[in-house]
Amino acid sequence: MVLTFDPFREFDRLAGQVFGPPAGGTATLPMPMDLYRSGDHFVLHCDLAGVDPGSVQIDVDGRVLTIRAERSARTDADVQWVRRERATGTFERRLTLGDGLDLDKIAATWQDGVLTLTLPVAEAAKPRRIAISTGATVEGETTAPALASS
Repeated sequence: MVLTFDPFREFDRLAGQVFGPPAGGTATLPMPMDLYRSGDHFVLHCDLAGVDPGSVQIDVDGRVLTIRAERSARTDADVQWVRRERATGTFERRLTLGDGLDLDKIAATWQDGVLTLTLPVAEAAKPRRIAISTGATVEGETTAPALASS
């Protein structure tokens, strides 16, 4: 078995053991994510390996999307840890959503420890073609659309 030494990771681990979580509660940990647009929707993937899908909460408050998940520590009394790198506790991610999304149609799926959210683009924000009108006759007068220039 080969173990690599990462001084920064070890420093973070030791600081957490010595100083504990921040004042006023437990620390929340970030979750790795990917976000991309595919056609008329955005797709968000969050890596949550080892997390019970039942512990995952997804909330939208106003335009803020919050994803929370909990990974519990093993509590086996007869275990002697050699190395422990997988973080336990609360994972959280907050994203401010733009105006062009249909928040009522957000869908979530879970597969192989990856949470996937599909965020559809609102109809009003989708690209559309604008028809060009030509001069029209109104009560015997010919009018043309006016364009203002600045």
